[in-house]
Amino acid sequence: SEFDQVHFFIYSIPMKLSASLFLSALAGCKAWTSAPGSNSPRTFSSLKSSSNDFNVVLRPSENPEAFDSQKIGAARVHRYARDSDSSEAEYIMWYHGRNVEFDSDNKLPPISTGRIGRATSRNGLHWVREEVGSASEDIVGVSLGLNKESWWGFDTAHVGLGQVLLPMSTPAIMTDGGVYLMYFMGGNYEETPIGQYLDKEMKGAEEMTIQGMNMKIGVALSQDGVAFGRVEGDDPSGAIMAPYDASDSNMMYMTALRDEDGSRVKLEEELYCAWPEVAFNSIPEAERDEGKAQKNFYMYYSTMVKDTKEKAVGVAVSDDGFKWDKRGIAMRPDPEGMDDDGCSKCTIVKKAKYTDDEVWESVDGWYMLYEGVSSKDGKHRVMAAESSDLRKWNKLGVVLDVGDEGHWDFNGVGAPHLLRLDDGTTRMYYTGQCADGNTAIGIAKCEDDFTKWTREQATITFSE
Repeated sequence: SEFDQVHFFIYSIPMKLSASLFLSALAGCKAWTSAPGSNSPRTFSSLKSSSNDFNVVLRPSENPEAFDSQKIGAARVHRYARDSDSSEAEYIMWYHGRNVEFDSDNKLPPISTGRIGRATSRNGLHWVREEVGSASEDIVGVSLGLNKESWWGFDTAHVGLGQVLLPMSTPAIMTDGGVYLMYFMGGNYEETPIGQYLDKEMKGAEEMTIQGMNMKIGVALSQDGVAFGRVEGDDPSGAIMAPYDASDSNMMYMTALRDEDGSRVKLEEELYCAWPEVAFNSIPEAERDEGKAQKNFYMYYSTMVKDTKEKAVGVAVSDDGFKWDKRGIAMRPDPEGMDDDGCSKCTIVKKAKYTDDEVWESVDGWYMLYEGVSSKDGKHRVMAAESSDLRKWNKLGVVLDVGDEGHWDFNGVGAPHLLRLDDGTTRMYYTGQCADGNTAIGIAKCEDDFTKWTREQATITFSE
């Protein structure tokens, strides 16, 4: 199909990277590539309700002027109970998207990043988009948009969602006066050479450049979860996490970093830092025995190793969630696995058991769900791993495969996020892509075996 071909075309001099060539370099997954010219308006007819998309909970907006009318992705969902009455629960989803006018000249990576908005729900299945958003943004319904205040910033061209945390409360209860932390990624209009992202030589690549690819990670704060304000990081661009560059004078100190066991941290140069996932370690410091997680915050981010061109997951640690120290690569592709072409976009959750008292109780260990890319068909799948210390991970294989042919998520599934429910099950929100390149948010459910997930009914369809 056209998604299995590598195309490129010339925008101007210097030449720019086409959508499909870029995604092959970025994610190793041709199935997630939109066809050339995919920024033209779409009807999204393939994503309208049918028996093949019973588990879709959010689609791109039908309003062409909305910030998310072309693509959406990276849903992060929280369920909040404002008191002990679970009937008062509220579900909030943050996600990123772009509209049909965004990057109309195709200079940026053709992914679903653009601006970040949110939606709300009473049951986690039927969602209503936030129509207000932040008053400081240029499009309604946006909680965090492009950085218009700092022309030198890392996030002036596009932003994408990583994670939203409420570190001063439990994962399920929102306290009065709680502060939201949003970890996001962004790119600016700096041009970088295409050749550095390719693992094979391509004629003319040395003359090609792309904008917005040197992605970095930032953090923003909010008191209401609707409008977010950026917190400037230590990087000159305002980021809290930037790709490691041994020649960067601002990163010279990293050569002396020591790990928690006293050993020197081995860092490999990176080409971008994106899709941050932050896990909060709730184990009290006095109980952090050997073999358990030692730091307060762990950030996992998608990157590409400069020397090997591996698409891998890096890890950094922090005591406060704002200042981070890299710890190297946490997960690499497995040459014999279904992620042999790359690992990316993960989510982390503490292991827990559902007790006879019908409550979730934490147990030792952590689960990671992540995107694995197979070289056999170039498709993304959701895979799992487990760890006792948030550093060493044991892979468990594929837990959610692509949909059947003709279904809305046949071309790829990824960007998972987990939510534990009151009935003892766990729900996964994930991004899927159909054959024509359109994306949507779907759900799957796990009963008790974390390696077995089934797509969950979200809509009611009627036969004609």
